[in-house]
Amino acid sequence: MFNLGELDSNNNLLLEYLKKQSPDTLATVAQSVSPEAQQIINQNIQNLIGILPSQHFNVSITTDRENLAGLIGSAMMTGYFIRQMETRMQLDHSLTVSSTEA
Repeated sequence: MFNLGELDSNNNLLLEYLKKQSPDTLATVAQSVSPEAQQIINQNIQNLIGILPSQHFNVSITTDRENLAGLIGSAMMTGYFIRQMETRMQLDHSLTVSSTEA
């Protein structure tokens, strides 16, 4: 899924943590994301890199390690934010249902 071994983890605790995880653990976490959250993250990444329609363009993206790390970091932050909002939405829905039943 991810090739984390090639990345330099100079004082990056998150990257060190990710490197210590098994591929099965990473796959399980990735699969736990709802389709709605995946769609939002996918759209965000496409907007960040400026995807053009593949039927009209042969797009190739070239970048350096630092810019790629920034893109990955942005995608991770977006994923974290979306997951937190998804959890908040579920909690809000549960509280709303509970208060109408009481």
